[in-house]
Amino acid sequence: MGFEIARQLSEKGVHVLVSGRDTEAVAKAVEELRGSHLDVEALTLDLTSSDSISTAAAEVERAYGRLDILVNNAGIRIEEYGKQPSEQPLRQWRETFDTNVFGVVEVTQAFLPLIRRSQAGRIVNVSSLLGSLGTHSDPDSYAYSPMFKSLPAYSASKSAINSWTVHLAYELRDTPVKVNAVHPGYTRTDMNEGAGDLDIPDGARTSVDMALLDSDGPTGSYVHRGETVPW
Repeated sequence: MGFEIARQLSEKGVHVLVSGRDTEAVAKAVEELRGSHLDVEALTLDLTSSDSISTAAAEVERAYGRLDILVNNAGIRIEEYGKQPSEQPLRQWRETFDTNVFGVVEVTQAFLPLIRRSQAGRIVNVSSLLGSLGTHSDPDSYAYSPMFKSLPAYSASKSAINSWTVHLAYELRDTPVKVNAVHPGYTRTDMNEGAGDLDIPDGARTSVDMALLDSDGPTGSYVHRGETVPW
């Protein structure tokens, strides 16, 4: 998903910094994108490491002095399908929140001074429909099932990201910076063993649209393909 978001943003004229914790994987992704004549650059960033985060932010500041768009796409799902919510080990909760919540918050805090320097800063937090309490409580939704109820840590981490989104949007309400959460759609990726309704290019589209919002676009919203998702 991150690779596709980077590709689509670059195709629209954005100079994209492709980041990840695996330096070799990031370099390979950048090489492939540059093979399509796209304007991308590698940036090693392990969002579970404070030192890595601060180093990455310093590199961006030295090179560019500002950051226009931050897409918080990092996320893991390590819980096993089929277990009851109370059967999922606490260590999985901690590992999930370290990446999906604490890492996202720390990265955002580190880069926020650079985003404030942008004339039209955009922060996109990639959430999930599983972060929607309204959807989880609806017996007619696909989330109301043994399969998705076996992912309590992942779901709660995305609910936390939704809360972080509205809090940060409030803080930045009188600035040009817009902060929004997106549901990509149930997309066929490695995270869910290829299950889903959307291909990856379609799943990336909402994140790209929110990254390129005009000045009259929303902030503090939770959307999928232009439609509001229930909190």
